[in-house]
Amino acid sequence: QVQLVESGGGLVQPGGSLRLSCAASRTFVGGFRSYNMGWYRQAPGKRREWVASINNDGSIDYTDFVKGRFTISRDNSRSMVYLQMDNLRLEDTAVYYCWSQSVNGADFWGQGTQVTVSS
Repeated sequence: QVQLVESGGGLVQPGGSLRLSCAASRTFVGGFRSYNMGWYRQAPGKRREWVASINNDGSIDYTDFVKGRFTISRDNSRSMVYLQMDNLRLEDTAVYYCWSQSVNGADFWGQGTQVTVSS
């Protein structure tokens, strides 16, 4: 059972930056590097939505509303995933969740970290 722990959320003004981190631990079938990793977010009253992913082959993808502003990366040696968020907007306010997917298709989620963009 993979355990994911997010950190790095907080309060930031519009145009500011935050860096989210996700530490993965426990049993990895095939090793951490075999997992697809990513970030989702959920704003109040809205459904959880995909933000970005970085796959086990290194491929990266972003949803349109964060392209050019957010950067996802991973450190397989440390079992870490990061989300650098720049030029934050009010509408980026949400709880951000770390996500992982094993080679056999099992999904795992972190507990979430709050990001609030406010002036």
